[in-house]
Amino acid sequence: MSSSQTEIAQQVVESILAQKLAPGERLGEQALADLFGVSRTLVREALMQLQARGFVEVRSRRGWYVVEPSVEDARDAFSARRIVEAGILASAGDEGRPLQAVTRRLRQHIADEKSAIDGADAAARAFLLADFHVCLAESMGHRSLTDVLRDLTARTTLAASLYQSRHEASQSCQEHEAIVEAIEAGDLPLARDRLLAHIGHVEEALRPDTPRIHDRLRDSLSPVQRTPG
Repeated sequence: MSSSQTEIAQQVVESILAQKLAPGERLGEQALADLFGVSRTLVREALMQLQARGFVEVRSRRGWYVVEPSVEDARDAFSARRIVEAGILASAGDEGRPLQAVTRRLRQHIADEKSAIDGADAAARAFLLADFHVCLAESMGHRSLTDVLRDLTARTTLAASLYQSRHEASQSCQEHEAIVEAIEAGDLPLARDRLLAHIGHVEEALRPDTPRIHDRLRDSLSPVQRTPG
């Protein structure tokens, strides 16, 4: 894949993590070509790659759109995250990797989260909270799993956007901090338990009964039931 395709795909995923791209949002080929200064062919190839990763879909005669994950898709992504993230922490003690550098980097990440929460940039706040999990994998030295986890986290971010998650940013930050405290203390089983609990809290905060936009539109435009006069 060319550097232009990589840049486009990376920006789309990061915008999803920052909740700047919403589920069901249209991605126009020409608009993206103008934005990145590339041909529509390169844009189409990048979108096809994103389609293979489960982020976009093409709708007949309408173009490309950010996917709207089903409840089952969301549950599957959360389940996969549990397996990957728990495995990363479970193997940390076996690899002899110094945890001081890991916790130092994660502490800085949490400081950035707190600054974003105190600030007014909602996109930066959303991105950093999601990126904590990617940072954990990366700081543990799992380069291949970092890419996998970034995609899984972006999928659960789409679900949180679509199903209007009630999980507060401050709560996520506090739970991240508790995970790092356990790692810092060398108690990896506790860190794993706290991580799994955190992912569970985020999943439980979804409201799968939230009507999707097109469902609300359909209901709004349904014929009025008239009472015979």
